This record gives sequence, C-alpha cells and structure tokens, in this order.
Amino acid sequence: MIRQGNDEEAAVIQTRAGATLRAGRSEVAENRQVDRERGTGGTMTQTIVLPRKSREMHNHHFDSTIWNDLEFRDDDIVISTYAKSGTTWTQQIVAQLLFGPDPDLEVAEMSPWLDLRVPPKEVKLPIVEAQTHRRFLKTHLPLNALAFSPKAKYIYIGRDGRDVVWSMYNHHSNANQLWYDVLNDTPGRVGPPIEPPPGDIRQYFHDWLDRDGHPFWPFWENVRTWWEVRHLPNVLFVHFANLKRDMPNEMRRIAEFLDVPINEERWDETVEYCSFGWMKANATKSVPLGGAFWDAGAQVFINKGTNGRWTDTLTPEDVAEYEARAVEELGLECARWLATGEGA
Repeated sequence: MIRQGNDEEAAVIQTRAGATLRAGRSEVAENRQVDRERGTGGTMTQTIVLPRKSREMHNHHFDSTIWNDLEFRDDDIVISTYAKSGTTWTQQIVAQLLFGPDPDLEVAEMSPWLDLRVPPKEVKLPIVEAQTHRRFLKTHLPLNALAFSPKAKYIYIGRDGRDVVWSMYNHHSNANQLWYDVLNDTPGRVGPPIEPPPGDIRQYFHDWLDRDGHPFWPFWENVRTWWEVRHLPNVLFVHFANLKRDMPNEMRRIAEFLDVPINEERWDETVEYCSFGWMKANATKSVPLGGAFWDAGAQVFINKGTNGRWTDTLTPEDVAEYEARAVEELGLECARWLATGEGA
C-alpha cells in the first residue's frame, strides 16, 4: 500500500513479515524512516520518502512547471524516457492494454507529452484535466524535475545511449522548417534555439557525448535519477532491447504492473497492434500531429526500431570512450542494464 505523507510526501509500503523492501537511494530519495509492526497477521510496515522535485527544466522543448499544476488521479500512468528509447512504442502498448484491441485508437492525442512547452500549459493542462479515461501521460524529464506522486504508476524505458543517438539523428535530420519554427519561435523559449544537425553522424554522436545530450538535454542525469528509484513499488523499469526480444512478455509485465486484466481471447490482436511493423504502417495515429513536423511523414518518426547501427560508424576508441563514460556516470550495474536490459 502507498499512502501520501504530510509535509514529507512519504509512501508507506506494506508486505507480509519477512519480505525484503528496497528503495532507491539518492539525493531525491535517500532519507528513509523505517518502522516495523509485527502484530496479528505479521504485517511489516516500511515508510519510504518519495522523490521530491528539486528544480525546473526549460529549453527549446521543455517547460517542467506544468507538472506543478497537475492534479494527479489515483489511476494515473506516467511513461518516461530520455527520448528515442521506446516512448511511442510503450504508449501504444499501454493504450492497447487499457482500451483495445482497437486499431483506431488515436494514441498521440490520448497520451500527450506533458512537459513539451508547445502548446503552452495554459492550453494543454485543461485538455488533460478534461480527459475522462484512465490517463497515461508522457515525459522526458529527469526525476528531479518531475512532480512525483504516490497516486501514479511510472514506467521508465531505457535504451543504450548509442542507439538513442542514432535514432535521434534520424529524428533531427529529417525535421522540417515547421519543427524549428514551433520549437524556436513560440514565445517562452528559455536558452538558445535548436539548430540543424551536422551532416556527419559521428560528429553528432561526439557532440552529444562531449556536451551531455547536446543539442537536446542531459542524458546521464535522466537515467541516473530514475535508476535510483527503480525499487519503488509504483515504478516499473522496461528496456528497449527486451521489448525487441520478447514484446508479448514485456506487455504482460506492464499489464500486471498496471493491474489491467488481459483479454486472452483477443491477445493476438492486441500484440499485433503493438508490433513495430503495424505501428510504422499506421504511424499517423501514434505520432504527434500525424507527423506534420517531418516532410516524409509520420513513418520517419517511427523509423527502423533497430539497435546496433552505430557499430558500422564508431571506432573502437569511440566505443571505449562511451562505455567508460557510462560506468563513470551511472555505476557498473546501471551501465550494464542500460547497455543490455539485464539487471534492473
């Protein structure tokens, strides 16, 4: 059980006596008050202080302040990634589990990117508050810039940073002028505009690695802050590689976490509507504005969905530099999970 605290926003998790309780340890969740009660039925109670928002994040894409004004509901779902890590894929899975199987779900409209600064929060928030279905919202924020609620369930999806960059380059290099105009010229932008990428993807990778996520937003902080709370009972970790290896099994994990019953008679349909091939063929339903920001259409946004394309471009020295940086920033266990999907 999770219950909201008073001034400390604490969560209380109850298990049977003898169970092991673990919580992420970090600057956002390091203080824990443990109090054990062994009475009738052998209940053990542990109080865990939940993450607390410690800063705002603004740039050409972000306005994190919208989360401060959101009224959480008891069944809210938040889908989080750094970016280009299976966000849209997971939104599709959650939508089909909740409301499907249905090939006509307009997932991009149903599941908005809340902290994207366009449209402004004065427009977006009333739309979200008016939703009557079970909400599943998207974020790309690090945990310390996000309002975290014990009412919501959080799904964090990870992907090897090198694969992220290759997907991001496709996203960025195919963006049209409308994309730049909306991100750079909409009033309220904080910081420099986003510029077109270089023509060389290896240079793009090094800019991203050397300047920590340039030209989008910091990478390591995003992964690290979520990793630190991976053991909270309302947080589920999913990895892009595991979705690729065994999507039906990962879908069942997600359904169990969300307490969504599975319609076994129509399970094959549900899986089909979440397959990468089906999503690419029907990309306008899951891509924001139906793909208007890419002249080649929504299918460019979905792209290939493959890992390891960087192996044909990066040198052994490039690979070693990235892997050493990953361990330095994340620690060995998290770096291993990020690269393989194993160990969370």
